[in-house]
Amino acid sequence: MKKKDVINLIRYHTEHNDAAFRNEAYGIAKDFDRSGDTQLAAYVIALLSDANTFVPQASDSSVQSDFLAKCPVVKTLLPLPESIMGDIQGVLNAISRNVGVHRFLFHGPAGTGKTESIKQIAAILRRELYVVDFNSVVDSHLGQTAKNIAALFGEINSFSRPDQVMVLFDEIDALALNRTDSRDVREMGRATSELLRQMDNLSEQILLFATTNLFEKFDKAFVRRFDAVVDFKRYSREDLVEIAETIMNDYAGQFSFVGKNIRLFRKILSIPEQLPYPGELKNLIRSAIAFSKPDAEYDYLRRLYVALIPDGVQCIKNMPTLYKQGFTLREIETLTGVSRSTAAREVKGGSNE
Repeated sequence: MKKKDVINLIRYHTEHNDAAFRNEAYGIAKDFDRSGDTQLAAYVIALLSDANTFVPQASDSSVQSDFLAKCPVVKTLLPLPESIMGDIQGVLNAISRNVGVHRFLFHGPAGTGKTESIKQIAAILRRELYVVDFNSVVDSHLGQTAKNIAALFGEINSFSRPDQVMVLFDEIDALALNRTDSRDVREMGRATSELLRQMDNLSEQILLFATTNLFEKFDKAFVRRFDAVVDFKRYSREDLVEIAETIMNDYAGQFSFVGKNIRLFRKILSIPEQLPYPGELKNLIRSAIAFSKPDAEYDYLRRLYVALIPDGVQCIKNMPTLYKQGFTLREIETLTGVSRSTAAREVKGGSNE
C-alpha cells in the first residue's frame, strides 16, 4: 500500500465521496492480495461487503418486468490494469458529482472484464443492477422489436427510486447494429433508430451501462449517445501476468493441498507468444486447480502448462524441450514429477543428438 492510497482514502472520507472511498479501498485490498497478504485482503473485502452495507434502501426490489432481470451483487476482487482502473475511477467520480453524466459504454474483446467491472461499480455504489434480457426484447414480428424497446425504456424510466438502480445492456450489439451496413435487415434498423430515440429521452437519474465486443461496427450516431466510452483492450503482457498471479493466489488460497511457486508460475506464463485475457485466464487457472491431484501440490502447474502452451501435451513429456524453454532441472522435476537425475540424462542425451 502506497502513501497516496492512504491520503486518497482520508480525502474521500472527509469529502463524503462514498463511491471514490470504496473504490480506493478495493484497490488497497487488491494490493494486499498481490503482495501475498490474502487474509488481510479478504478482511477488507468482507468489511466493504458487509450484508448491511450493500443492501440498497428499499427501492425497486419487487419490480416485475418482461425485459429486465436483477443481477446478484458481487463481492470479489476485480483485477484490472491501472489504465482501466483510472477510467473506472473517472466513471465513479462523474456519477458522484451528479451533473448528468449517466450513460457509459465499455468495449473490448471478450474476457477483458467489461461486465465484471459494471457489477463491481454497482457494488461500490450500493445500487441494484438490472440486466436487459435481449431474448425478450428482440422479436421476429415486424415492428415488434422497436415496440419492445419503447416498452423497456418505459419501465426503466418509471423506477420509483432511480438513484438506487443501474441498468446494463450486456452485448448491446444485439440491438445497436450499424444502420448503414448493407447486411443489416430493415427490422433491426428500425430497432436501432428506436433505441437512439429512447436513449435521448432517458432520465438523467438512471445509470445506463452497455458493453460490446463489436465497437467498430457501431455507427457514430449511436456512440455519441454515450457520455463516456471506456476501451478495455489495454492490457500489457505484464498486466496479464500480474492479474493471473492475483487469480492464482485467490484460488490457491482456497485449497490447502495447492503449493505456491510464483517463479515457476511466471515462467510458464512467459512462454506463450500471447496470453489470454483475464476471463479466459481465470477459467484456465480455476480448471487447472480444480482438476489437479490432491496428493500432488504442483500438479495444477503441469495442467496450466499443457493448457497454455501449443502442443503442451507433447512438450511436457520432452525434457530437452522444457530445458530449452528456460526451465531449470529443479523446475522440470516440479513440473513433471520426473527426478532431476533422470531429467538431466534426457537433457544431455537430447543435446548430443
